[in-house]
Amino acid sequence: MSAFVVDFHNHHIPQRFESTAARTFPPSQQARWLDLNRKLADEDLLLQDIRSGDLDARVVNTPAALLADADGHLAHGTIVEINDELAELAGRHPGRIRALATIDAYDGDRAAREVERAIKHLKLTGLFVDSARGDLLIDAPQARPTLQVAAELGVPVFVHPVNPQPFTDQMSRYGRLGVLFARGTVNSAALIALLEGGVFSQLPGLKVVVTALAFGGLAMASGFAHHSILSDGTLATLRQHVWIDTMGFDPAQIRASIDILGADRVLAGSDWPIVNEGPIRERLFAALQTAGVAETDKALITGGNALALVGH
Repeated sequence: MSAFVVDFHNHHIPQRFESTAARTFPPSQQARWLDLNRKLADEDLLLQDIRSGDLDARVVNTPAALLADADGHLAHGTIVEINDELAELAGRHPGRIRALATIDAYDGDRAAREVERAIKHLKLTGLFVDSARGDLLIDAPQARPTLQVAAELGVPVFVHPVNPQPFTDQMSRYGRLGVLFARGTVNSAALIALLEGGVFSQLPGLKVVVTALAFGGLAMASGFAHHSILSDGTLATLRQHVWIDTMGFDPAQIRASIDILGADRVLAGSDWPIVNEGPIRERLFAALQTAGVAETDKALITGGNALALVGH
């Protein structure tokens, strides 16, 4: 298990910013989020698994949803400051930390200008955006400038789940699983919106990463690709534009993701520290072994694919 391991799915909130997550998540999860807020702000903790040799590198993001107000909004000036901080973080730990720019994709041309600055001047390696904003999904016209610039620059866009309302409130009575289902539903919806809303066909250079929570949408699109309700090119479009992470390290889901997209479109990703169940390398390799992944494909999933997306 000496392969190079890059965890693509990691969250970090620089200490100067205050997380609002404990207030915006359902009451049943607020105590848990008070503890998570401390971990999210801890730079030494972010590096701990790298220093121990469990990981070789992390791709880090700062979710705007964890800093936003009750209406889901975060000031543009704060987003600019977050990206400055992320660039400094990556600069302090070259090769070990790569950072995705936080972007409010629903902010039209102003967001696109921040994409240009973050990628060209700050040298961040991709974008981190919300799957939805209120009634809007990521295919909305407001988000098109952000996606267009990302496609032109050839950088990945990590389309991350949010807590859709009122669905999250409806599902929160069923505990954490219910909330995850709501988040997975909106992540799946974003994927379907990109596919069926014509975004991929209009932006041939667009690269999108979704979490394993979006597997339902991926499986549905794949399952219906051979039927008349979807175009013959659906699978080819997915394989050209979409990557999915291994959040949860479920062997069956990893195997199915490989079968649908190909091993070169699956990324090791843990959702750290939101999901923190011990050393990542051992759990990742155990899942890949159980899934029957070939040795050459393991090297792609554990690190090769991430490095191809965000640069060496």
